[in-house]
Amino acid sequence: MIVWINGAFGAGKTTTARELIELIPNSMLFDPELIGGALPRLLPPKHLAEVTDYQDLAIWRRLVVDTAAALLAEVGGVLVVPMTLLRQDYRDEVFGGLASRRIPVRHVVLAPAETILRSRIEQREVPPGEEDGETRVRQWSRDHVEPYLTALGDWLATDAHLVDNGRLSPHETAVRIAEAVRTDAAPVVDIVQTPQPTAETVAAGVLLFDDRDRVLLVDPTYKAGWEFPGGVVEPGEAPARAGLREVEEETGLRLDAVPRLLLVDWEPPAPPRYGGLRLLFDGGRLDRGRTERLVLPDTELRDCRFVTEAEAEGLLPPERYARLLWALRARERGAAVYLEAGVPV
Repeated sequence: MIVWINGAFGAGKTTTARELIELIPNSMLFDPELIGGALPRLLPPKHLAEVTDYQDLAIWRRLVVDTAAALLAEVGGVLVVPMTLLRQDYRDEVFGGLASRRIPVRHVVLAPAETILRSRIEQREVPPGEEDGETRVRQWSRDHVEPYLTALGDWLATDAHLVDNGRLSPHETAVRIAEAVRTDAAPVVDIVQTPQPTAETVAAGVLLFDDRDRVLLVDPTYKAGWEFPGGVVEPGEAPARAGLREVEEETGLRLDAVPRLLLVDWEPPAPPRYGGLRLLFDGGRLDRGRTERLVLPDTELRDCRFVTEAEAEGLLPPERYARLLWALRARERGAAVYLEAGVPV
């Protein structure tokens, strides 16, 4: 199990975490800051220069999940993780990756009043001799207060168990968290558990259109990026039937007929991904009444929207967008297309 302590920079996450491991039996501290600190030794300087926060690097998010899983496999017990996560898509990616490894996460946010938080930031110690310490420590924390408050008002407060530690010592805060974990007041994060593939997979997506011929995209909670409704075909399941099942599970829509095949794309392995066959089907046009009855499962999808072809380009990863373009052409021509690595053969 993981107890993830979230909150603004300066909220007291690390000091509280050190107290908490003394209260939760068989627990240890895992600070993802260590991974961020190692990345300058692993990545080319040009690659690092493109981002201002290592959380924006996909490798950081993957390494946090993989390292946490490896630590639990090695020592077991409970990991206490003090780490700020203010972007919901990053939270979904990290927690979804942990869920796929069957690792439960209890999400706690330290939420002192803003005045107390800003006061603590000004009192933070700057490591002696550190170059630009004032900027790197205090100013970084100041700059992230507003993003924290925005996240707290948008999604963070409903996603996690809040602990107001404004008047509490780190030990008292840790006691509150330990009690919340013990009593399930800080419940396990409810997020879909999608096992990581161990071989090539077959996935079936279904394109659904509204009365303006815009295509439906969904935003999964357990991985980054927008997608088409659909998912991995289960053993013994026909791909088109898998697409129907996934559409109903994800949107609440039950399609009347087996959808027509538009596209088959072979996705080559690109470690750590295994690749496999990606199929897209035409689910047809939905009338206004059906588009208004879409029901999203909170644990699996965060959002959905009908988008134009141009809008889809800004939401889909390049390989999925290219797949969409070929599928739309196939829909116009009335003939399915076969691709290999996104290129028609």
